[in-house]
Parts: sequence; C-alpha cells; structure tokens
Amino acid sequence: MAKKKALPSNKIIGLILIVVGIGLGYWGYEMSNSLGSQLSSTFAGSPPNEVMYRYIAGAACFVVGIFLVRKK
Repeated sequence: MAKKKALPSNKIIGLILIVVGIGLGYWGYEMSNSLGSQLSSTFAGSPPNEVMYRYIAGAACFVVGIFLVRKK
C-alpha cells in the first residue's frame, strides 16, 4: 500500500495565507459598502484607512501565499 505524500509545511502555510488574503479582501470590500464608509468617501474623497489596511494586508497575504504554494 502506497503512503500518501504529505504537503510540506510551506505549502500549508501558503494555502492558509491565500485564504486569509481572500478573507481580508472580502472584509475590506464589505466595509467599503457600509454607510459610514460611503459617507467618509463622499466627504473626504477617499475610503477610510481601515478599508485600505484590509485591502493591502489581503493582497500581501495572497501574494506571499501564492509564492509559497508555487515554490518548489
């Protein structure tokens, strides 16, 4: 009977980072559609910092996750 080859820990961490990155991006998107965020965008001309932090952190997690998954 053949043993299943376990995923290296880097690949597991990469997959987790991809999921976290997608989650942060979605959370930022949901926050940007809130009433407070829309009012802030209307009067200040830009989205609140919290939304941008989640977009940036989500993108960074996603990119690092992709790098770790594709790394040999």
